[in-house]
Amino acid sequence: MERADAIVIGAGHNGLVAANLLADAGWSVVVLEATPHPGGAVRSGYVTAPGYLSDLFSSFYPLGYASPVLRDLELADFGLHWTHAPDVLTHLLPDGRAATINRDLETTMASMEQFAPGDGERWRHAYDDWNDVSGSILKAILQPFPPVRTGLDLARTLGVGGSLRLARRLVLSARELGSELFQGEGATLALAGCALHTDLSPEEAGGGVFGWLLAMLGQEHGWPVPVGGAQHITNALVTRLESRGGRIEYETPVSRILIANGQAMGVRTADGRNWRALRAVLADIPAPTLYLDMVGDRWLPPRFVEDLEFFRWDGATLKVDWAVNGKIPWKNPAAANAGTVHLGADLNGLTRYAAHLATDEIPPDPFLLLGQMTTADPSHSPAGTESVWAYTHLPHRKTWHPDEIATHVDRMTAVMESHAPGFGQLVVGRNVFSPADLEKENPSLVGGALGGGTSAAFQQLFLRPIPGLGRADTPVERLFLASASAHPGGGVHGAPGANAARAALARNRKLTGALYQGVISAANKAIYR
Repeated sequence: MERADAIVIGAGHNGLVAANLLADAGWSVVVLEATPHPGGAVRSGYVTAPGYLSDLFSSFYPLGYASPVLRDLELADFGLHWTHAPDVLTHLLPDGRAATINRDLETTMASMEQFAPGDGERWRHAYDDWNDVSGSILKAILQPFPPVRTGLDLARTLGVGGSLRLARRLVLSARELGSELFQGEGATLALAGCALHTDLSPEEAGGGVFGWLLAMLGQEHGWPVPVGGAQHITNALVTRLESRGGRIEYETPVSRILIANGQAMGVRTADGRNWRALRAVLADIPAPTLYLDMVGDRWLPPRFVEDLEFFRWDGATLKVDWAVNGKIPWKNPAAANAGTVHLGADLNGLTRYAAHLATDEIPPDPFLLLGQMTTADPSHSPAGTESVWAYTHLPHRKTWHPDEIATHVDRMTAVMESHAPGFGQLVVGRNVFSPADLEKENPSLVGGALGGGTSAAFQQLFLRPIPGLGRADTPVERLFLASASAHPGGGVHGAPGANAARAALARNRKLTGALYQGVISAANKAIYR
């Protein structure tokens, strides 16, 4: 039986962040990864045509760039460097107009001003509001729940009135927030399109804050990509971990958490081997997989298991990568310099698109989120060409017929042709990842869900993954949830992994560890009795 202070299940970026932090604390760490590759949804590869590099799952990283978790790991020392497209984001409307965010504030203001007089200044005011709270907001979002110290700092900065107004803003839909901040459709579309990077419609309560967060991060930091592809985030985390003595075992899926007297003692892998965890087990896998498949009912409170029945996934994803032998022939040249392009819908179109998803229907007019990778990083394809991807959401289902996927890819291509006539003639290679393909490549992307569970307000903060403490701690002592199913959820920022590592370290402190565990156990008993 192999032994380590910590066993980490899954070499996704959250698992690697957790492993690095524990190794920094002097723990011996072994990471067990089910697939042949590290990185989970943070990987790159050549899947379309020779010389065209694709980011296979996630791509642009405003949260990763701004995340204090990743920043403190100093990944630049291990080969991670960032680059930007000239424009952050362009949203193309069906009538041909475009709303563009650029890291230069005046450029963004000029774009928004085209939609309504005064919206340029209104964007500046929204950005000023963001600057007042951005540091505290990011800390509050990415730290373990509840963020007491950061919350107090934020309250002191804003005062009573400002805090109440911010609290109201946090629960508005993207449409409502946009209508309060702006007069024209362009700026509101920028927010609503950003909210749809999650599974939140323009009408959904709490969706506005996601749109505001991503749009304002774009204004402040841009939406950068790693030079050489997303894989370089993973490579840096792996190299850093190995430099500190950590180890990763590939093609080693975990089948069971080994538990004795209510404590996680280690894991059993599919090949029958047992792995002893001397201090903690951390799981970078979806919550239902951990609790229902690896832990089992015996070790969980009955009410906890009942609550898991109401865990909700985010929508499925269909992703297409194209190798384009030339530059995309956009009808509106405003899209040419944007790393990310939203296209296929105005504000009402986004609402109709989301309504189809909510009623388990395939949207007849898909909304596309598109990434021009060579525009952001020229190393992705030969000069004068473009490595590009687009994805759209589908209802979350267990199975999809290949004809349904093929038909919807045709719809996506038609959207591209409507905005860039002749696009198809330039395509020299293509790769399609259906929801099932995404899950096959990365088992944590259950049904093609990218976020580890819905971003809806009913499954956030202390309600994630189910009503509870909103922390990495679980009802099984020394077992910690380190995936996007835990607070604060999806996105490549490392917070779930960091929070799990901090919880494991707190549990093992000599003087206060027993007190910490006692408080957690008492709280869990009160919640799940």
